[in-house]
Amino acid sequence: MKRRSWLAALMMTTAGAFAIPALAQDEAPDALVKRISSDVLAAVKADPAIQAGDVNRIIALVDSKIMPNVNFTRMTSSAVGRYWRQATPEQQKQLQDEFKTLLVRTYSGALGEVKDQTLSFRPMRARPEDTEVVVRSEVKGKGDPIQLDYRMEKTPTGWKIYDLNVLGVWLVETYRTQFAQEIGSKGIDGLIASLAQRNKSNTAKAS
Repeated sequence: MKRRSWLAALMMTTAGAFAIPALAQDEAPDALVKRISSDVLAAVKADPAIQAGDVNRIIALVDSKIMPNVNFTRMTSSAVGRYWRQATPEQQKQLQDEFKTLLVRTYSGALGEVKDQTLSFRPMRARPEDTEVVVRSEVKGKGDPIQLDYRMEKTPTGWKIYDLNVLGVWLVETYRTQFAQEIGSKGIDGLIASLAQRNKSNTAKAS
């Protein structure tokens, strides 16, 4: 489970950090991911604070550099599934806030484990007019290569990530199953409360 966590962290990190908006609007999605992945891997490996597990430093990196490159509304609504339309605007906002905090905490805690891994990318099959694509890559280090895939969509401000795949498991689908169980037994407010409690516990462990 720890291995899966840091791989998901690496996937989110390589997908979003150090993006330059002016270039991101023109770059192909696979070219964008390739360029920024090398930048962020170098940054993580060169930062002693991240290597030492400085939680605040890592969270700041994830929050400021990664999340702006994710279509978080789509990611949250997809994870909540059919219940999203039943949620009030205030509940939707709370769900996004708590889900974002959960992901930032979950993945930032694993960045310090990035050591000697490298990334390779598979040829992308897409037509010029496509507005949704999958960028496929692998993490190479000790052991067998690990599959990392990115579902991306074209937006007016460039390509954005809306789902992530680690070892054949899509992030949104995993959370959709968990969230459906929570909502089924406790309702939407119950899911919000559960996420808030989990985030509170994660914060306490980090402090």
